Amino acid sequence: MRLYADRPDHRTRQLVADLGLVAWAVLWVLVARSVHGAVLVLAEPGLAVADLGRSISDSMGTAAGAADGMPVVGDELAAPFGALSDAGHSVTGAGEGASDAVHTLAVVLAVVLVLLPVGWLLLRWLPWRLGWLREARATDRLLGGGPGRAPELELLAARAMATAPLPQLARLPAGTGAGWRAGDPAALHALAGLELQRLGLRPPGGQSVE
Repeated sequence: MRLYADRPDHRTRQLVADLGLVAWAVLWVLVARSVHGAVLVLAEPGLAVADLGRSISDSMGTAAGAADGMPVVGDELAAPFGALSDAGHSVTGAGEGASDAVHTLAVVLAVVLVLLPVGWLLLRWLPWRLGWLREARATDRLLGGGPGRAPELELLAARAMATAPLPQLARLPAGTGAGWRAGDPAALHALAGLELQRLGLRPPGGQSVE
């Protein structure tokens, strides 16, 4: 399947556009990675709080267990340590919640930083490239003809008459319009050449239609 034009100038523009899209995507992936790493630094205080809460909870839980083993006053002594252990659990949960929120924020920011700029450019690049591919494929079918069929230059010439810029039409030999209406081969070749030039294509076999 044809991906690029035949003419060097047109093909160069396509290659530059394609490589530019890839470079743009890579750039924003690198930016997103940097931002992701920078935001994750904000999760460190939450992790520290979670570690502190976990340490308090473990220590107070151990102390409550030891106090609970004492005769007579064990329950009374264990109660404050148990409360501190529960408080440590709460602190751990808060720290982990803050850390998880920062991780989520880092991921969301990274995804947005890639999707928005890359998607913006992709929405402009994709219709242009797909439109050219459809037109080039259709032109190849017209020029290819078939067994016993000549290339459909009449259709390409009609397309050029309808869409070619007026300055290009004005540069054609005098009488080209009348020759096109009369089916003159020279006029058909000249007009079809304008359409092929617009698409950056050449006829099969290196024939000239210009």
